[in-house]
Amino acid sequence: MSAFAPFLGQTIAVLGLGRAGLPAARRLREWGATVTVWDDSEKARDAAAAEGLALGQPDRFDALLISPGIPHRGPRAPALARRATEIGAPILPDVEFLHRAVRASGSRARFVGITGTNGKSTTTALLDHILVTAGRSVTTGGNLGPAALAMPLLGDDGLYVLEMSSYSAERLDTARFDLAALLNLSPDHLDRHGDMAGYAAAKARIMRDAATAVFGMDDAETRAVAAAHPGRVAPISGHTPQPGGVWADGPILRDDTGPIADLRDAPTLPGPHNAQNAAAAAALALALDVPRDIIAAALATYPGLPHRQERVGEVDGILFLNDSKATNADSTAYALACYDRVIWIAGGVPKAGGIEPLTHLFPRVAHALLIGEAAADFALTLAANGVPHDVVETLDAAVPAALAAARAADSRAVLLSPACASWDQFTGFEARGDAFRRLVAALPGAALQPRGGAAAGLSPSTPTAEAA
Repeated sequence: MSAFAPFLGQTIAVLGLGRAGLPAARRLREWGATVTVWDDSEKARDAAAAEGLALGQPDRFDALLISPGIPHRGPRAPALARRATEIGAPILPDVEFLHRAVRASGSRARFVGITGTNGKSTTTALLDHILVTAGRSVTTGGNLGPAALAMPLLGDDGLYVLEMSSYSAERLDTARFDLAALLNLSPDHLDRHGDMAGYAAAKARIMRDAATAVFGMDDAETRAVAAAHPGRVAPISGHTPQPGGVWADGPILRDDTGPIADLRDAPTLPGPHNAQNAAAAAALALALDVPRDIIAAALATYPGLPHRQERVGEVDGILFLNDSKATNADSTAYALACYDRVIWIAGGVPKAGGIEPLTHLFPRVAHALLIGEAAADFALTLAANGVPHDVVETLDAAVPAALAAARAADSRAVLLSPACASWDQFTGFEARGDAFRRLVAALPGAALQPRGGAAAGLSPSTPTAEAA
């Protein structure tokens, strides 16, 4: 136990020992708490026991920390969550404990929270890159990068930049963000939150009492939340003027004062959705007194995130883009909208609705290569809309076929944006994207582009971890 013990005398139960739970248990014990941990996985329990953590599901405890993906209410709630409700113990996320510890240390470090259905990882990593470029004391993590309780204590000039999922945001108690951004809202995780109103309310919890509250104005759902916000709103948009905020005027990112940056100088931020992400990061950076010229320089040097329209390499001037993170049609729509004549690799485990929502973007597809379980159904949709395509079954077959198709169609871009989950052929979207990179590297004449930063665009002081 360290001399700093803000949770001394408290008994805290930790349920779920993944990338957030195990670091939380370690840190809470270090900070004086009596910690009992549990996970349904015997392997996870063994790892915790090897570190001297007490295993069990106690009847009495002062607070419960559950890993974000585990529901804390409803029929699927585990016994410890039901017990917490019975005894009146709060169920809290790791961010709550970090905030309490920072304030208990006497630090006035500021907390920046970023959420939204899409774009939150890019905006989080982009803001981190801007702040590092500006020489600020920053640590970045949460849903992206290190878990909250794996982050260091910072002094008064410190900045915590946290990507917040709805799962973590809904469990916040006394923690408050000094600056917060809600980028957009579209239906997601409704099995957890009940309906769109519940989902929006969970996301909006990070906006409470924020001195700077940034809201995306490019969708009706977020505009409605902004309209109900009691404080000052800083509006942002990827394409529409927003007096009092930041927006993209064509390729120019600007505010009421004038131009901030030319997004044509930022090759890793294509399309209006990334213009909105850049607007959000710029609005937050300006509120943190980062000079405009540093924001512009950082946008131009931002390395991008793996698996999100990641520029993997080129063959004879044909660009290969890894957008494996696009596991549904909404995400793929953002990518297809960025290219006029693209060779599209799609397929995997299909989501409800398939690729029907993308029909308005099909004129941008010169040829499609289809893989995985969804291939046959996607082929029917493409055939009905006159899109040239081939069912090739596997990514191994798709990549060389895509190069041949690009040459035949005089296309300058090959886009892996599956609009599907990956579980039929891969262990996750990361494995699928990494396989794509290896396959591109094996093409004759391929020139690979290196991944920037620590492979996730985060500050060197914060080692990366797989985003949940």
